[in-house]
Formats: sequence, C-alpha cells, structure tokens
Amino acid sequence: MNFYMTIFKAAVTNSIEPELVTTVSDTGSSFLETGKINYSEQIAGERKGDFAMCYTTYNTTNNRDNNEILFRDAEHERFCLQSLEKCRWCDVYHEALVYCLGIDRDTREHIDRIYDFRSGNVKPECLHEGWQTSGSMRTVRMAFNLYCNGTPSVYGIKNSKDKLRECGEYSVSDLFSCGYAKYFWEAVKIRYPEYCG
Repeated sequence: MNFYMTIFKAAVTNSIEPELVTTVSDTGSSFLETGKINYSEQIAGERKGDFAMCYTTYNTTNNRDNNEILFRDAEHERFCLQSLEKCRWCDVYHEALVYCLGIDRDTREHIDRIYDFRSGNVKPECLHEGWQTSGSMRTVRMAFNLYCNGTPSVYGIKNSKDKLRECGEYSVSDLFSCGYAKYFWEAVKIRYPEYCG
C-alpha cells in the first residue's frame, strides 16, 4: 500500500484527524476539502471504472493479461464491471470484494443487503437473512475477510460460544470446501498480488 492510500485509509477510519492531513496526491491536488474527504480526487492513481483497467496493477505485477482473470460465468464478469463502477476506490480491497460477491447468484442479487457502496461498509447482519444459502454465506464471509482483514460478523455477537462458532465459519476448511474454491483462490490472488504471483 502506498503512502497516499495509507493516509487516506487512516483519515476514513478516523485514526487520524482529516483536518490535520495536508498531504497532496501525486498530481499536486489536495485530496481533502475543508476537512472532509473529497472522493473524486486522485489518491493512489486514477479511479478506473473499467474492470480490466482496474486490474492493471494486479495483471502487471503478475505478468497476467486481462483475459486470464477466472470468472465463473458471464454474469459474474458483468457484475464485477458494474459493481466496480459504483465503488469509491479501485484498489485490491474493493476488487477482491466485488469479484468474490459476484461468484454466487444470490450474493449478486442481494449486493445492497451485503455492502453499502456509498459508505464503504459491509453489512454483517445479512448473514442472518432468509435468502442466504450455504454457498452464499461462504461467499459473503470470504468477501468480508478479504475486504476487512477480519471477521466483521463476529463483532456484534455477545455470547462467547456463538462468537467462536462464527469465527470458525471463516476458517479455510469451511470456506474452501465447496465448488467455489477455485474462484475464492482467484479472489485471494486479486487481494494479495504481491504474494500470489
């Protein structure tokens, strides 16, 4: 992660006061306006709407061309294209999230119940909704883990046993023991291009 993205993420998560950040992007334009984050400014490069262009860093780093990204089907690819357009940023976190959530038909159909494009927040409560299947729950957990670097559905649980049970649902053996395993691995490669070359 480069310096500008680090500063931006810190400002967004309120780990530093946005008013104190005076760094400007590579283009020389400030990425803060009157103490508020201006999402239209450039931070770690241009926000790219095209899915293939969004993977430029991933593909260049790993000597892959755009045709080598493994999609489950045409709907998966179409979903990724459309969803990346809605994302605030084009980074490996959003790329992996969108790619992963596009694998399963149910997660594609209920994307707004899973992720808030405007705020950039995941919605862990979606795991308790009636539309969920075992495949869609695996997909959501995998996407959450790659996007948040953790287990966000655990935080709202009070009972220790239930917390441990939910944490176990994020294990490799639970997530990858399904037909989506090869697509989950593709999502891992998208999220961690520097390690999965």
